[in-house]
Amino acid sequence: MINYILQVVIFQTIFLALYDLFLQKETFFKWNRLYLLITPLLSFVIPLLKFESLKNSVSQEYIEQLPTVFLNPQVVIEQVNQNSSSLNYLAIIFYVGALLFTSLFLIRLTKLLKLITSNKVIRKTNYSLVLLEGKQAAFSFFKYIFINEQLLKSEDLQIIKHELIHCKQKHTLDLLFFELLKIILWFNPMVYVYQKRITLLHEYISDAEVVKETTKKAYFNKLLSQTFSVENISFVNQFFKHSLIKKRIVMITKEKSQKFNQLKYLLVLPLLAVMLVFSSFENRPNEIKEQPPKLINESLIEESSIKVLQEKVLDTINPIKDVPFAIIDDVPIYPGCKGTKNELRSCLQERITKHVNRNFNSTLATELNLSPGIKRIFVMFKINNEGYITNIKARAPHKKLEEEAIRVINSLPHMMPGKHNGKNVNVKYSLPIAFKVEGDNLNNETKNNILLNSGNTKNPPLYVLNGKEISKEEINKIDSKSIKTMNVLKGEEAIKKYGKKGKYGVIEITIK
Repeated sequence: MINYILQVVIFQTIFLALYDLFLQKETFFKWNRLYLLITPLLSFVIPLLKFESLKNSVSQEYIEQLPTVFLNPQVVIEQVNQNSSSLNYLAIIFYVGALLFTSLFLIRLTKLLKLITSNKVIRKTNYSLVLLEGKQAAFSFFKYIFINEQLLKSEDLQIIKHELIHCKQKHTLDLLFFELLKIILWFNPMVYVYQKRITLLHEYISDAEVVKETTKKAYFNKLLSQTFSVENISFVNQFFKHSLIKKRIVMITKEKSQKFNQLKYLLVLPLLAVMLVFSSFENRPNEIKEQPPKLINESLIEESSIKVLQEKVLDTINPIKDVPFAIIDDVPIYPGCKGTKNELRSCLQERITKHVNRNFNSTLATELNLSPGIKRIFVMFKINNEGYITNIKARAPHKKLEEEAIRVINSLPHMMPGKHNGKNVNVKYSLPIAFKVEGDNLNNETKNNILLNSGNTKNPPLYVLNGKEISKEEINKIDSKSIKTMNVLKGEEAIKKYGKKGKYGVIEITIK
C-alpha cells in the first residue's frame, strides 16, 4: 500500500512539472482544466495497471532475495511485533489525519451555510445573490454569489459577471474534487498544489469571459482599486486574492496562444508510456522489493578464493549472462535438493539458512562491543555458470562481521548451476542476516518476556517446532538456549507449504 501511495505522489509530481513547464502559460484554458482534473485520477489508476508485455520489455538485472537469516530467536519475535505495531501506528495516523481534514471541511461548509441563512438572499433565474453587510467580499459557491451589499447598490456588475462564470461552469465541483483528495491523501503535498493551480485557472477563465464585454483598462482598475476581504475557504471562488492579481493581469494582457502550441499536450503520451512501464515493472514477482543499502568499502572486502579471480578473468574474456531468477528456466540446485522449481528454490533457501546458522560465529558480535539492538548484515553473491559462489560482497556494522559473512557464504558447497535457454548462467542473490546485541541492563526476565509477548500480536505467525505445529502456550515453554535453527517463511511461500494457516507467516524452529 505504501508503495502504491508513493507511486501516486511521484506521478502527480511529474504531471504537475509538465503543466508548470509547458502548459500553464498557454491560453488553452479548457484544455488545461481537463488536464488538471484528469491527471490526478490517472495517477491513481496507472499504478494498478500491470502489463506483462511491458514488464518483459524492461531489460534489467534482478537479484533474488533470500529470507532473512536470524541468528537468535528474540530478533524474530521483535521483528513481528515491530512490523505489526508500525503498521498500526501508520493506520492510526492516517485515520486521525483524515478525520481532522473532514472536520475542517465540515466546519467551513457550515460557515458558508450560515452566511446563506443569516444574510439577505436575492433569487435570480440561474443564481442567487447573498448580500453581505459587514464584509467587503466577493466570492461564489455553486449558484450562490456572495457580495457586499454596497457593491450591488453601486451597480458594480463586472464582479457579478465574473462570479457568474464560476457558477455557470461549475468551478465549485473542481474545488470540491480536490477537497475530497485532501481528505483521502491529506499528507500528499501535490494535492494542495493541484488545487492552487486550478483555482488560478478558474480566475483566468472568468477574466477572459468578462473582458470580452468591457475594456481591459477598466477591468484592471477594478482589480487594483478595490480592497476585499478574503475568506479562508479553499473551495470557493474568490474575486479578489492578492497573490493572484499580478498573474491574472499578465494573463489578460497575453495574446492568445497559437494552435500549434496545442501539440504540447502530446508530451503526455510518452510520459504515460514511461509511467506504465514503471508501474508494470514495479513489484515484479521474485525480485527484491527493498534493496539493502549500497555496499560501501568494497575495496576493503578480501575475496579469499582464487576462483573469484578466475571468474572475473573469464567474464572479461567471454562474459556470461546474469539471468533474473524470476524468468530463469532451471534454478541453481543445492546438493541434495530435489523437486519442482519452487521446491528447489525453497530447499536452497532452507539449506543456506541452516548453513549460515551452523557456521556463523555469533559470539563475534559481543566481542566487538557493538551497541545494543538489532543489527543487520547484507550479503550479495553470485552462483556462477559453474555452480561456484563468487562475487561475494557484504555490508555490516563492523568490518570483522563483513569478513565473517563473506567467509560463511564462501564456504557454501558447490552447486548445480542455473540454466536458461539450454545454457549455464549466473544467478545473483541477496541474503540479509539479522542478530541482536544484548545490552548490559537487559535481564533474564526481560528476555523471557520477549518470548512470552510473541502471542500478543493481532495476527500471530504459525509456529512449527521440529516439523510439528505448536500453540502460543507451547512456544512460551521453549528455552531459547535450546534453539538450534530458525527459519522464517512469508507470503506465498508460507501459504504454499502450510496452507491458509501460513497466511501471516511461519516460524520454523529446530531445537537441539
